[in-house]
Amino acid sequence: MAGSRWNRWLVCVAALLLAPVFTAAAQDSPAETAANSAWSNAAKALQPGPRRIDLRNQATLQLPEGYGFIPTREATELMEAMGNGSDPNFIGLIVPTSQDNGGDWMVSVDYDPAGYIEDEDAKHWDADELLNNIKEGTEAGNKRRVQMGIPALEVTRWIESPSYDSATQRLVWSAEARTKGAAAGEDNTVNYNTYVLGREGYVSLNLITTASHVEAQKPMAKTLLSQVAFMDGKRYADFNASTDKVAGYGLAALIGGVAAKKLGLFALIAAFLAKSFKLVIVGLIAAGAAIKSFFTGKKA
Repeated sequence: MAGSRWNRWLVCVAALLLAPVFTAAAQDSPAETAANSAWSNAAKALQPGPRRIDLRNQATLQLPEGYGFIPTREATELMEAMGNGSDPNFIGLIVPTSQDNGGDWMVSVDYDPAGYIEDEDAKHWDADELLNNIKEGTEAGNKRRVQMGIPALEVTRWIESPSYDSATQRLVWSAEARTKGAAAGEDNTVNYNTYVLGREGYVSLNLITTASHVEAQKPMAKTLLSQVAFMDGKRYADFNASTDKVAGYGLAALIGGVAAKKLGLFALIAAFLAKSFKLVIVGLIAAGAAIKSFFTGKKA
């Protein structure tokens, strides 16, 4: 983004901070009003990096400069405003706070206390078979999506086929999804999924974006993943077979079934970000206090 345009947006953000903007939104629809309120509350709660984020007393995330973390309560409100439901595993959202990190993306942070996930199947999995499992799981979930008013989806291809590092217990994979029957050339939804396994469950950082942006955003997603570390006693290597819970599935099922259930809701969010809002998060300093705000600009 050109510097002059960025500066003009800064002026807009400052105006939003200092004026009772939501009184001007009286003619907005209830959904728009709820979204505006959610953005505002998220902005006030935004925790800019660098800082350490606690992940359910299981792990920590060393959030770099240029990123911000929205805590659970405000992040849940924001997700619900974009059509997502609540999830007890949901911890919060990571968003960009610098123009260098772009816009129109979010990273959903979760901790799932699934238990110890055995990773032996990573040595033998078949990427084509895993993709078919995701396609089948997505198709099975379409009935519920339609009932919820969410368009039916289809998974088209790997953006990045599954890769697992057994030394660090980090898993990365990404599949492209689109609205069923969509015309060719549409900028399709992408969830870029990254995980770290622990003794009692796993942390997931899921980048919600689109196909046209994901290649540029992959390094950012992997940087965030590298900053997640389980605490002493909670690491994968601390597993005690005589006392600890073992998950009822392995890595292949995590890719092909469990994580794929979120695809439809994340697809709705990606469409919301890409087509309805342009998201810019800015950190401003005024009177010695940090003022944080989201700027949202609707398309005509």
